[in-house]
Amino acid sequence: MRLTMYWMVLLAGCSAQTLKAPAPESYTAETTYAKLAPAYPFIRIASRAVPPTVRAVTDVTYVRRGAHDLKLDLYLPAGAAAAPRPAIVFVHGGGWRAGVRANFAPMAIRMAERGYVAATISYRLSPEAPYPAAIHDAKAAVRWVRAHAGEYGIDPDRIAIAGGSAGGQIAALTGVTNGERRFDPDGDPVSSDVQAIVNIDGLSDFTSEEARKYEDDAAKQPSAAGAWFGGRYAEKAALWRDASPLYHVTKGAPPTLFIVSAQRRFSLGYEEMAERLRALGVPNRVVPVPDTPHSFWLFDPWLAPTVEAADAFLREVIPPRTDSPGSPPAA
Repeated sequence: MRLTMYWMVLLAGCSAQTLKAPAPESYTAETTYAKLAPAYPFIRIASRAVPPTVRAVTDVTYVRRGAHDLKLDLYLPAGAAAAPRPAIVFVHGGGWRAGVRANFAPMAIRMAERGYVAATISYRLSPEAPYPAAIHDAKAAVRWVRAHAGEYGIDPDRIAIAGGSAGGQIAALTGVTNGERRFDPDGDPVSSDVQAIVNIDGLSDFTSEEARKYEDDAAKQPSAAGAWFGGRYAEKAALWRDASPLYHVTKGAPPTLFIVSAQRRFSLGYEEMAERLRALGVPNRVVPVPDTPHSFWLFDPWLAPTVEAADAFLREVIPPRTDSPGSPPAA
């Protein structure tokens, strides 16, 4: 009897440990480097040092959710601008339950060096609030950036949203649901619409059989997606579909860039989504980064081609204005 009780207590402890939510800091460049360096000994964590050509404005509250102040960091080109600059809002990854906004600081800084105003945001993770809270937060961040456009020299008509991994899915869903009030419930008169999407190795479809093999794995109690949706696919199929950017694509969808690693499972659905965008005449592009692990954008030498791809695409679809701040928008 005593032995039986021992195993019951041990199994209960293991179950509790399995269900325990990871800390946000469990997915950072440092923790990911420790996992990847043995297989990729040449990689280096991309620098977060802010050069003199960039100005950082940190720990800015963009919205309050209950007692939680959600914050963002801004990275701007130093010095005055001839015209308002395009902006890009970055959403970090971490399986919807971990991650920190500092993960996108290196890319934000490099985009600022190229003339963008870049914001990295925190948002409510699944242990705090389930789907679609993160989408509401991403839209609130876009509204904040647009509302403060004059203060930071931003062009309110040229705002992109980008993200990696879970953040790529969040960014894509935020963009393709432009104008959908149920995803934008705060009642703020400032628009949360974006003019471009950059999805870096994030899912476009949770519902395919291939995606569910990973995201709905019965061995995981719960899986990262299951924790976010509050149940497995069989229990919450409508939410799994609702969170899939693929099913929200319309003719009015923003131009979309997919940057994908060599690990197919993390970006499943992008091919179908790109095909649907093409059929509707929406500009889109797919840029593979060969021979890469997931989370490649956190590291050199892969950050440089990621920045290059994002900058090239955004210059086509939301080109910088060349007129003075007081002039009418360029045609």
